[in-house]
Amino acid sequence: MYGPFFDLNNWAHVITSGNDWLIILSLILLECLLSVDNAVVLAAQTQVLPTEDLRRKSLLYGIWGAYLFRFIAIGLGTYLIHFWFIKVLGAAYLAYLSLHFFWDRYRHVDDNVGEGESKLLQGKHHRLSLFWRVVISIESMDIVFSIDSILASLAVSSNPVVVLIGGMIGILCMRGVAEVIMALMTKIPELEVMAYALIAIIAVKLFLAIPIINIEIPNEIFAIIVAAAIIVTLIIHYVRAASEKAQEKEKG
Repeated sequence: MYGPFFDLNNWAHVITSGNDWLIILSLILLECLLSVDNAVVLAAQTQVLPTEDLRRKSLLYGIWGAYLFRFIAIGLGTYLIHFWFIKVLGAAYLAYLSLHFFWDRYRHVDDNVGEGESKLLQGKHHRLSLFWRVVISIESMDIVFSIDSILASLAVSSNPVVVLIGGMIGILCMRGVAEVIMALMTKIPELEVMAYALIAIIAVKLFLAIPIINIEIPNEIFAIIVAAAIIVTLIIHYVRAASEKAQEKEKG
């Protein structure tokens, strides 16, 4: 199954083939479209880390883990269709993250720890540091979200090298989107609330996609939902900021 990865002639043919690069470009676009939900989840998960440097570092470590899993999973190919139970576990975990965030936020539980941080990450007696727990959480979500993108990519091209190159570049682009969302979250706190609301929607989306139910929410529609949610949240933020400034002037 992994023979084509170690065939230098195959790599040379792909790298020098214009047709293969057109397919790779289409796979990159496909990866970005399928990974919008992943970017939202990753950006939210990194917010529990105290510094921007650690957040960026966690995404960097996550990239290498994602590449390793992508290499293994592409070799497994169509066997991935039988891993639907991973989606159920992923949906349950995401639902837990979202519910826990809003429970803590509106019941004011453990305010000193920070809003939105799950109990998995809050515990004081973990053997692993908070940073490594975030990295592991990122890797877990990568596994959940990569199944669909790998199967879709293999449907576009049967050459695993083409799929691997397209996936690797696509992962970089997706991490770039996650970093943009991270940066916005630090400046606009309302985006964190939006992210966890979207995570609840993503949990439902994942669960509905399992073979027993088999209801697919088109990724194009979800991408529009994300864009609309960001725009609405930005409007709310700037309206609130303008209102606060007006109140300060009145008091002054």
